[in-house]
Amino acid sequence: MLVTVAKHSGFCRGVQFAVDTALGISPENTYILGELIHNPVVTEEVAKRGIVTVESVSEVPDGATLILRSHGVGAAIYGECEKRGIRVVDCTCAFVRRIQKIVKELALTDKTIVITGRSTHPEVIGLNGWCGERAVVIDSPDSPLISELADKNVAIVSQTTFSEEKFDKIIKNIEKVCKKTVEIFKTICYTTKERQREAAMLSEQCDAMIVLGGENSSNTEKLYEICAARCRNVFRIAGADGFEPQKIKNFKNVGIVSGASTPLAQTQEVLFKMDNNTEVKATNEMEEVVAQMDNGQSKLKKGQLVTAIISSANDEGVAVLLPFFKKEILLEKDEIECEEYKAEDYAAKVGEEIEVMVVSAANPVKLSQKIISQIKEEESKIAAIEAGEEFDVVCSGFNKGGLTASMGTYSVFVPAKEIRMGYVKELDKYVGKKLRLKALEIKKSDRKKEIIASQRVILEEERAARDAAKAEKEAEFFANIHVGDVVEGKVERVTNFGAFVSVNGFDCLAHISDLSWSGVKNVTDVLEIGKKYEFKVLKIDEENKKVSIGYKQLQPQPWDLVADKYAEGDVVHGKVVRIVPFGAFVEIENGVDGLVHVSQISHEWLENPTSVLNIGEEIDAKILVLDPANKKMTLSIKALLPEPEVTKVRPRRDEDKGGDKPRNKKPRQPRESREDGGFREWTEGGVGGASIAEMLQNKNDN
Repeated sequence: MLVTVAKHSGFCRGVQFAVDTALGISPENTYILGELIHNPVVTEEVAKRGIVTVESVSEVPDGATLILRSHGVGAAIYGECEKRGIRVVDCTCAFVRRIQKIVKELALTDKTIVITGRSTHPEVIGLNGWCGERAVVIDSPDSPLISELADKNVAIVSQTTFSEEKFDKIIKNIEKVCKKTVEIFKTICYTTKERQREAAMLSEQCDAMIVLGGENSSNTEKLYEICAARCRNVFRIAGADGFEPQKIKNFKNVGIVSGASTPLAQTQEVLFKMDNNTEVKATNEMEEVVAQMDNGQSKLKKGQLVTAIISSANDEGVAVLLPFFKKEILLEKDEIECEEYKAEDYAAKVGEEIEVMVVSAANPVKLSQKIISQIKEEESKIAAIEAGEEFDVVCSGFNKGGLTASMGTYSVFVPAKEIRMGYVKELDKYVGKKLRLKALEIKKSDRKKEIIASQRVILEEERAARDAAKAEKEAEFFANIHVGDVVEGKVERVTNFGAFVSVNGFDCLAHISDLSWSGVKNVTDVLEIGKKYEFKVLKIDEENKKVSIGYKQLQPQPWDLVADKYAEGDVVHGKVVRIVPFGAFVEIENGVDGLVHVSQISHEWLENPTSVLNIGEEIDAKILVLDPANKKMTLSIKALLPEPEVTKVRPRRDEDKGGDKPRNKKPRQPRESREDGGFREWTEGGVGGASIAEMLQNKNDN
């Protein structure tokens, strides 16, 4: 036979305190209001000490001592005892005191107070006494009283030993009916919940169940109902005397649960009786329970999570109760999860459950609430990291294989090949620097917790993302740009051959030759870095990802404006920029040159313009011919000079020498008459203007 004993067996903390008080107090002139607990063995033992059980305060003499049991009493009882000088020894359960406080505060509101529980139970009677007996007591999900709550604001509390399953059903039915607010206080005792859950679990797994507890015990009755609903063979007994081993000898799996009013000794007696009459194969759980029966203390492990009950609070911290511990354990204030610890805040939470972790299982036991949130936060982060979330750490060291760091209780290792894209030789340079990582593997065990991580994968992912985004952006850019388009761009940087301009995020080149019609030496003479301009698209090379743009193409050419600025006969000022055998080119303005033919430089005969003009010399001249369409302008310096009184004729060279030697004479060129009556005999172009192409051709010839 396999026997399983529920872990939550024996007295609950409230009952244990009441029993210890009754068995330790002086019995002289001492009374108990109502049955101490619903267990005849304990009741008889208390009575043997001479303590009298009464059903009403009126039976207690003035000045006597009155023990109030764990069920609690109404507010009126305290008032009567104070009036008559009766000394009260209050053994009210911490959970019950909490509910009394809730009911008392609710009584000051317009809410209808609902107590789920049995109306005749002393705890419910006592709770009702804290709200002027006006609470609605409901003990069943089918209660007709539920329908009367439809138009009321409702607040619900529960008897500490009430069925959790029934409580949930009652709440659902009230919420269905009630049209106004429903405030719920879950006040069923922690140990009651655990007993009921264990009873449900064991009764589903076992062939037979033994429910041990007094006949008048409400919580034992709930355990029996739970087991009977899930197991066909359920035996309820008050103690070992009523146990008949032969009734269970043919079952393979037997479970044992006991009520909160049943001492562990009685459960142990049943086990011994089973052991003497049947072949019992105990489970680990049973052995643990038996051990607890012997020493009253569970075997805690470091790192174990335990649900504790707040029993009191002081300046040092909060006293809590653990399952099977007879004594309270101090949860130090530094280990409590709160912004600022105040004893009065936690004194108001007496009876509430909190989760704590065993930091040390040695004597004394050390608990912490704060570390739970830290570990939970860390594990939540680890779960996210395990799912692929990026995290960062500061490198604290290195070894032959790579870099080391830590994150909470986890060590972090980054293999050398996972640091970045490419080989890393000097690992020490990473110490003290932040690493962006993704987990490759997470190792968790009791001895070691380690994350093996990589920074390289992040860098590769980012590069791939950048490349993909760039490719997508480029594809969109080339799909929407055409030769001849006018686009706006920002000058990002300049070189000696041009400017790189960002057009919709793509770098285009504006060559220096396409910046100005007159030509420039420096890009910054035309464009300013960081400034936006409009450009014309000149060439697109999608294969090589190149786009050429021009700035001058959107600017008027200097010759386009000449007709509006100048006219034939105007006198202009300019600078000699080039001299050729047939004349000199004069820059009137940037991009606009005029030709002064050698015949228009001086009234005198000139073999070469350089005899009277120098490059860079500034002169005034008259416009003789203006042809903007062909970009030609003919100028005359001579026209601005006064006519000479005598025309000097240069003597012939052979006559100067006085010789008779004949010479080879060049035939005279035809002379053209001038408007002023003279003649010109130059043949290199007369007064005709020279185009830019002619100037460049002459430059190449020289």
